[in-house]
Amino acid sequence: MEYRNVYFLGIGGIGMSALARYFLHEGRRVAGYDRTRSRLTEELEAEGAAVHYEDDVRLIPGEFLDPRETMVVYTPAVPQDHSEYRYFTEHGFRIEKRSQMLGHLAEGKYVMAVAGTHGKTTTSTMVAWLNRVLTGGGSAFLGGISKNFGGNLVLGGGGRLAVEADEFDRSFLRLYPDVAVVTSADADHLDIYGTHEAVKEAFSQFVRQIRPDGFLIVKQGVDIVIDNPEITVYRYAYDTPCDFYARNVQLLEGGHYRYDIVTPGGVIAGCTLGIPGWINIENSVAAVASVWCAAQAEGTEPDADKLREALASFSGVKRRFEFYVNTPKQVYMDDYAHHPRELAATLTSVRGMFPGRRITALFQPHLYTRTRDLYAEFAEALSHADEVVLLPIYPAREEPIPGIASEIIADRVAVPCRIVERERLADAVAAMDTDVVISFGAGNIDACCEAIAEKLRVKS
Repeated sequence: MEYRNVYFLGIGGIGMSALARYFLHEGRRVAGYDRTRSRLTEELEAEGAAVHYEDDVRLIPGEFLDPRETMVVYTPAVPQDHSEYRYFTEHGFRIEKRSQMLGHLAEGKYVMAVAGTHGKTTTSTMVAWLNRVLTGGGSAFLGGISKNFGGNLVLGGGGRLAVEADEFDRSFLRLYPDVAVVTSADADHLDIYGTHEAVKEAFSQFVRQIRPDGFLIVKQGVDIVIDNPEITVYRYAYDTPCDFYARNVQLLEGGHYRYDIVTPGGVIAGCTLGIPGWINIENSVAAVASVWCAAQAEGTEPDADKLREALASFSGVKRRFEFYVNTPKQVYMDDYAHHPRELAATLTSVRGMFPGRRITALFQPHLYTRTRDLYAEFAEALSHADEVVLLPIYPAREEPIPGIASEIIADRVAVPCRIVERERLADAVAAMDTDVVISFGAGNIDACCEAIAEKLRVKS
């Protein structure tokens, strides 16, 4: 790339911050704007990026004001009337979406992309970790903070590149993968797509972009058109027999499992996963399928002992099934789930992990549009808990919609449910009769995690 400087509009986003880290590693000067200071932005500043938090052209560092020296990367969450965005468009800067830049960086790599309306962050992070243990190398751009790698950017030798392929704003259509996983294609981001059919068509287009002689690994039952004749298609599932699935699943202490993974090449017996939950067994089957296909493309088979080692040592992703307290008296975990299918899957996983125990769900709805489109499904999913506490909707990039508030979920939940302000959440939980507590949401509910954990540690 011919530019010395890269400026990021929305630098604190999980995907944007990984790109910013990449360019810092490449020796470029990096600066950017974000609306909110966070741990990610503070880490970027510590690594050398210049970050500010007001939409003000005067705060852009002077060396980034020359369009011959600077290119701009932005997230679609930045509004078109943002004054810095307008400045760059009006002054002749090269401007690209995050997805366009990721597409450029994927050129020349063996791309292993994980797409889906849920499950993609954990699965893509698992693919990156399997690549590292199996090959000693591999790079990745991830949508979460990997505990194994200590970040969302992985730089390693070899040609394999694991990426989270995000369907928001059709971003994943900038990728041309060699191996693609599709975990789900549920109705989501309807503010972008309009209909569920449009969502599924975008996933079908993603499948059409898999390179010739590539592989598609799609979850059994996902209803999308698959009409790419130049690829090999495999199905995967939790424990339903198909191309890749788990069998002989046994619950171990603390919600972990032992199981075998069936592949077209044989059985990988005696696997254990370093993180709990049956849903993560399913994610691990998809990840193993991905590296199995990559090995097939190389004319080899993945080493079964190294696969078992990689699965056992996988420590997960921040805010995905993340335990803060796990004692016989109190359990508290936090999860990023923000779609009804994710909530239902996590709650049913927790039921299996802690049979007979009482579950309290704390949920912060994310986006007015998602709440408007899916409030009945949210209520049904949350009713898998024994008690529910809702926070007000986290708006992110959106303006309020009349009549759309957390109350329309609360009114339909089939178990006791109430609404509290985020600032009062930890105290409210402390006053409740709690056993197993899970907080959910893609907004800022995670800022409460330590305070909630402190209250529950006292109880335990």
